[in-house]
Amino acid sequence: MAKRTTRRTKYFHWRRLTVNRKYKDRLFRFLFQDKKDLLELYNAVNGSSYSDPEELEIVTLEDVIFMKMKNDLSFMISDQLNLYEHQSTFSPNMPLRGLLYFARQYEGMAVRQKEELYSSTLLKLPTPEYIIFYNGKREQADCTTLYLSDAFDAGHGSGCLECRALMLNINRGHNRELMAKCRRLWEYSEFVAEVNGNLDSGMSLKASVMKAMDTCIDQDILADILQKNQSEVFAMLLTEYDEKKHMKLLYREGEQAGFQRGEQAGFQRGEQAGFQKGERAGRQELLEMQVRKKLQRGKDAASIADELEADAGVIEEIIQRIRNS
Repeated sequence: MAKRTTRRTKYFHWRRLTVNRKYKDRLFRFLFQDKKDLLELYNAVNGSSYSDPEELEIVTLEDVIFMKMKNDLSFMISDQLNLYEHQSTFSPNMPLRGLLYFARQYEGMAVRQKEELYSSTLLKLPTPEYIIFYNGKREQADCTTLYLSDAFDAGHGSGCLECRALMLNINRGHNRELMAKCRRLWEYSEFVAEVNGNLDSGMSLKASVMKAMDTCIDQDILADILQKNQSEVFAMLLTEYDEKKHMKLLYREGEQAGFQRGEQAGFQRGEQAGFQKGERAGRQELLEMQVRKKLQRGKDAASIADELEADAGVIEEIIQRIRNS
């Protein structure tokens, strides 16, 4: 892609990066806080070849509590306003988040250029670009486009508003060409994969993170970051992997998956019983998986019931079934 002439002078004085320290940075944002790394990521995504990090200008909303968008990377380069979001849990509502974010930025421009807004001259705006970097456990294609209009009652493509979000799967093994163009992104993917692999093997969260750090340093993966900022990275990961909240979220997603499977089966056969069976199966399957993992970590029935906020008798039955299988 040919380099375009910078047109920032046509826009407004952007609100400078101000971070509310009530929210800790997430690892993804931390890794790309350096303009050089962020520019490499931009070039990898867009197939461009910008070389001067100073052509990139970090911008953000003054109040990062707005929609709790504490992971976002927002920046201007040439005539583009870019919003990069990292998500470890799939959400179809990301286009709405993007719309609200860009609306707030454009609103700020309009306030500062109120007279021009009502003039006969076209008020130039930077082109919005919205990218989501996804590394959750739910299977997703390498590239998926999410549309705001899918949320409208009239369906996709309806209405006068649209916001497109390009979701890129950055789990290990996905988007290999993109990873090859941005080493920092590949390193992040590998590090997260190591942590998740340790967790899946039954290790505690702290042990999983520590082992992943040692492994990655030995393999020169994020070694420069991990050696200099080990305690900071450790704290970030503990915040991100809040196990109790994570398991509750998985439980809710399992309920929804069961709901959808049951709904489909019920409608296809014209039987409401199919819906109810699918819902129950989805809940039971996920609950048994959670109990099995906690048993592997040495938890007793009472602790498991408390952590999952489930009936102790139900947990006892599941444990007995697992041990007899």
